[in-house]
Amino acid sequence: MTRLVIVSNRLPVTIQKQGDVYVSSASSGGLATGLSALPESIEKIWIGWPGSHFSKTEETEVTNLLQKKGLIPVFLSENDIDTYYSGFCNRTIWPHFHYFTQYTSYKEEYWDAYVKINNRFAQILSNSIKPDDTVWIHDYQLMLLPGILRNSFPDLSIGFFLHIPFPSYEIFRTLPWRSDLLLGILGADQVGFHTYGYMRHFLSAAYRICGFEHHIGKVTTTNRVVNVDVFPMGIDYNKYAAVPSVSDLADETINIGNLGNGKKIIISLDRLDYTKGIPQRIQAFARFLDLHPQYIGLVTLVLVVIPSRSQVTQYRDLKKTLNTLVSEVNSTYGSFGWIPIHYLYRNLLHNELLALYQVADIALITPLRDGMNLVAKEYIASKNEIGKGVLILSEMTGAATELSDAILVNPHDTYDIVKAIKTALLMPDQEQALRLKNMQAGLKKYAVDYWAANFLKELDRHLHNRRQFHINKLEDSIKKVIFDSYQKSKKRLIILDYDGTLMPFHVDPLAVFPDHHLIDLLIRLAVDQNNKMVINSGRDKQTLEDWLGHLGIDLAAEHGVWLKDSTEWRRTPGLSNDWKNDVRAALENIVERTPGSFIEEKEFSIAWHYRQIDKDLGEKRLREFRDVLLYLTANTELHVLEGNKVVEVKHAGVTKGKATLNWLQMDDWDFILAIGDDKTDEDMFRVLPPEAFSVKIGMENSEAKYHLVNTLEVRDFLTQLSHLKDQKDS
Repeated sequence: MTRLVIVSNRLPVTIQKQGDVYVSSASSGGLATGLSALPESIEKIWIGWPGSHFSKTEETEVTNLLQKKGLIPVFLSENDIDTYYSGFCNRTIWPHFHYFTQYTSYKEEYWDAYVKINNRFAQILSNSIKPDDTVWIHDYQLMLLPGILRNSFPDLSIGFFLHIPFPSYEIFRTLPWRSDLLLGILGADQVGFHTYGYMRHFLSAAYRICGFEHHIGKVTTTNRVVNVDVFPMGIDYNKYAAVPSVSDLADETINIGNLGNGKKIIISLDRLDYTKGIPQRIQAFARFLDLHPQYIGLVTLVLVVIPSRSQVTQYRDLKKTLNTLVSEVNSTYGSFGWIPIHYLYRNLLHNELLALYQVADIALITPLRDGMNLVAKEYIASKNEIGKGVLILSEMTGAATELSDAILVNPHDTYDIVKAIKTALLMPDQEQALRLKNMQAGLKKYAVDYWAANFLKELDRHLHNRRQFHINKLEDSIKKVIFDSYQKSKKRLIILDYDGTLMPFHVDPLAVFPDHHLIDLLIRLAVDQNNKMVINSGRDKQTLEDWLGHLGIDLAAEHGVWLKDSTEWRRTPGLSNDWKNDVRAALENIVERTPGSFIEEKEFSIAWHYRQIDKDLGEKRLREFRDVLLYLTANTELHVLEGNKVVEVKHAGVTKGKATLNWLQMDDWDFILAIGDDKTDEDMFRVLPPEAFSVKIGMENSEAKYHLVNTLEVRDFLTQLSHLKDQKDS
């Protein structure tokens, strides 16, 4: 990587005009910190909104100012901010992805603005990108951008990271623009999430909505493989661990140290947001005082709320709710010498934040849903030298998967939080120190600089592996070799699988009868007297005869049980189907329990299809009866074959490989081509001579020499092959 292009909704600085002067203030966010920690050898530029609205004249001045710092601005008008940022980003995506669907807005106006601004980012990127750049796009404001860029720059290295939760399929599917968002994200080469749960939800949505299969986090799209993985974001550990004592901090922080006055301090620190569960937290603290009156006057909750999104109705209403709840608790339980809740609605200076972390005996962090929550990590780091402090953390945060030594609670369960507060207050110092030490060890190792470096390292590794695959991909240079060999040869054997090779898969196996284009293509290849055309399929004999029997090409049905030359069928000798009754009974039991699945019975094999049902249910049923089938077929000549959402029981001695040998031994071929897509075709590839050209459809490892991505590429390749005769004669 020669240059890293970082793209986020906001630049790491905010530019404001004060009089005739432009004032720049740096962002203290984790993203800016993590990316700044990358090696200086990596040249970096950053593209994003500078945080304010400017006139056209001012835009030119701001652009010149920022470009000196390696920053490229994307300007937003007031209407853009209202419809794109405050609209689709924060009134549609934010509530929806945090499971607050009652707040989700479905305005087309917001969606149109989102599309427009993502395209604007793409246009500005297009003017700045170099061929060897790596582009790293961040967060929910720019989910369409990877796909837009991919269309213009097919070979560009693109990473995408989502900093908020990705919701479950059942939630995500209700968005009208669900496919657009998924296809946008999958324009990236690598997609990162904070937790495995978010990753799992994304993979489920990609499969159920777009039909993209995945294996070990690798999503196979129409023409690419996308790496999807987990990269939990850390903090700048030393920034919070190596802090001075409260007495050494600036004067404005001294009062924080006096908050306790011998009392226990519980801190709550959040941005104003309905996802943070702040009202529920206040109510839980009140219930704690109600159930444990012995703590009245001895425990203080310091509630800090950072102002946010005041233009959104739900946020304004939330602030009113907090004011009311705090007043109620303080009037109910407070006294002249003690206030139960110290409430502060403003931003904190860094020193104030550090002081608050240090004096707090307990951090109460209970969001209803949170992508990560770095405050929890900051609190733990701040206790590096103190060795005392207890973290009460919501199970619904991404951080909960890492901070398992915190007291984890259900933020919707008031009594769970009450119990956690009492446990924290009574926790022995030795146990506090042990828990802190365990969590601090992880935070030190997986700090924010590690997060950034690891994401880029995995992106580079994925691209390297994909480039290795491209070496074996049927590129134009290899096609030319095949075409040259084809034109020079006189005796050609071409063996093709059917399903997944010539025709795409369908939930109904009978729905993929050959279209006119395929029939014409096969005829063009078959009429060449130098060609022996073979369809080597797992299909039953009658279906192949009905669909292709009139073309005068050779056929192999049921993986080689039946073979047909240009005129008649013949059966592999020594086969029996007496075993089918027992196997059929087992499969019928599965079908009865799994609506949507069905049995396909052939003369000498029987298959259970589960393409039409939920993938996870199908795999569950497969695990359930795999042992039953293995028992039924033990000590027999039968074989259980697992294919693409199908399980087939057939004779072990009958394979596509043996069927292929029938044609290989028929003549002295000087050109051999075989194309297939699944496990059964591997037997075919294995028996081919070294000089044969073998092609696997899909990205999986294979015995084949070369790969094509899908049936469309197969059709295109064979079409080119079919026209070579005319080129030769001319």
